[in-house]
Amino acid sequence: MQTTGYVVIGRNEGERLKACILSLPSGAPVVYVDSGSTDGSPDWVRDRGLAVHVLAPDQPFTAARARNAGFGLLRERAPNILFVQFIDGDCELDAAWPGLAQSFLEARPEVCAVFGRRRERFRDRSIYNRLCDIEWDVPLGPALSFGGDVMVRAEALAAAGGYRGDLIAGEEPELCVRLRATGWQIQRLPAAMTVHDAAMTRFGQWWRRMVRGGHAFAEGAWTHGRQHGHWVKETVRAVAWGLLLPLACLAASIVLWPLGLLAWMIYPLQVLRLWLRSSHPDRAALALFNVLARFPEAEGVVWFGLSRLRRRKTELIEYKS
Repeated sequence: MQTTGYVVIGRNEGERLKACILSLPSGAPVVYVDSGSTDGSPDWVRDRGLAVHVLAPDQPFTAARARNAGFGLLRERAPNILFVQFIDGDCELDAAWPGLAQSFLEARPEVCAVFGRRRERFRDRSIYNRLCDIEWDVPLGPALSFGGDVMVRAEALAAAGGYRGDLIAGEEPELCVRLRATGWQIQRLPAAMTVHDAAMTRFGQWWRRMVRGGHAFAEGAWTHGRQHGHWVKETVRAVAWGLLLPLACLAASIVLWPLGLLAWMIYPLQVLRLWLRSSHPDRAALALFNVLARFPEAEGVVWFGLSRLRRRKTELIEYKS
């Protein structure tokens, strides 16, 4: 009996999706959920004899909605599965990962989800890909949250009610808040899990990804901030550095011209402070983009605030094109 099933989600991933599907264990239950692709992805997966679910366009496409649909269909087709490996369609699964992850979950009943190292396939193709690769390298051991690629206990996910399908970003950490609140633990294992292709080569793509992150911070803080402190610090940081400080510097520049221009030095000084504190080989890039990220993050917070005032959900913010 197969104890692990696989849910793949994607949208116009093309060759990346093909590599993803081919990396999955042969004969395992697999469901692919497509979010409006126009590149023939659903047909290609069907031709391989795998289950495909195409999301209806009557609701906004989100990764969370896709994962929920995939999980539901997987349980219909393989009701006895104990674990679910979620994987994004732009990733390839490491051959050794499923066995390692399943064995760990079987030995540790208090752990509901495990994830390993996600690496960027083309790490050195752009600074933005390299920043993603660094972002994926989180500390080993107990973790507060996981990302898009993860193996989860089916019973835990079902009991939690799945992902929040209306979230355009940050759906994994939000789910983890609810899982941990009921006593479950999450672990990052010292093993390779997936190879990812961010395909991020332009500054505009990076900016939109950070806007999406800021929106996720604000929505997470709005939902779980009061009770769990979820992403409150990140939201305040974005607003302070990306909105309030620029306004203060602008006011100082006008009122105290020209000496007021010195107020803008707070940003290069912050870059210098972060550079001095770090020992990472890419510390210069990390320091610079850490400070730069506050501006698009603040934009994302503003978008969330406006969506709340208008009582409308923000549409999916995509950075791949």
